[in-house]
Amino acid sequence: MSSIVTQRFIKCHQKLKEENRIKSSRQFAIALDYLPQSLSEILKGRRDVTIDLLRKAVEQYQINPVFIYTGEGPMFMTEENLSSLKVLTIVTNTHDEERIVHVPAPAQAGYANQSSQPSFIQELPSFTLPDFKYKVGVHRSFDVSGDSMENTLFEGDKVICSFLEPTLWESAVKDNYVYVIVTHADVLIKRVLNQFKLKKQLQVGSDNAFYEPYAIPLSDIKEIWYVRAKISPFLPSPQNVKNYLQEEIQELKKNLNQQSQLIAHLSRTMEQLVSENGKKMQP
Repeated sequence: MSSIVTQRFIKCHQKLKEENRIKSSRQFAIALDYLPQSLSEILKGRRDVTIDLLRKAVEQYQINPVFIYTGEGPMFMTEENLSSLKVLTIVTNTHDEERIVHVPAPAQAGYANQSSQPSFIQELPSFTLPDFKYKVGVHRSFDVSGDSMENTLFEGDKVICSFLEPTLWESAVKDNYVYVIVTHADVLIKRVLNQFKLKKQLQVGSDNAFYEPYAIPLSDIKEIWYVRAKISPFLPSPQNVKNYLQEEIQELKKNLNQQSQLIAHLSRTMEQLVSENGKKMQP
């Protein structure tokens, strides 16, 4: 059975024929520099569409990649959509399957400036994950730096993210979720508030209360990646967990003891006041 991406590609092909934008499947294949026999196999559901064929179809027939990968939005792009379309460089294996490109901390400054350069992206490390959700759409992973997102993310963690098309930022960016925001100068991992519609900006904040929230203008944002999972090198041992619980219990006992002493002190004070008032009232 063909993948959901292939099924959407077939729907776009059928729509092109219905609107007489193509006369035949053969013409469609030749226009995309693709073998008609191979296209026939795709249309019959016997094989999946390749990334290279999708790229050519987007360029030639303005097929909407957001619809292809997510099922959202129109099948085809308007001129306005085309002007804001973000073209990403991807890395594939020998079977034309996309790999997840990893952006380590030392490369993040370079990524902010050169994310559109294929040679830079292709030199970064890449890997795959077995979960099917990482087989659909474009994904990146980024190193977590600093302590601004503690206790959610720690330095040394890696976040796995899916790409958000700029045409979806206004509607798809969700308040209080964590995103990777790539600006012209930096790569940030923050919890956000979507203010694109009213203020043309994104409010970003940290889980570490030491850091103040601030706004990033829409014009400064190059890419937004939705954080779907994290890979952490830290795993507390049972002994560490036990020590942590013991410390919590000891702290709780200490607080209860202090409160008991305070209550006892208040009780003695009240008894003394009652006694003194009783003596004053005697004739």
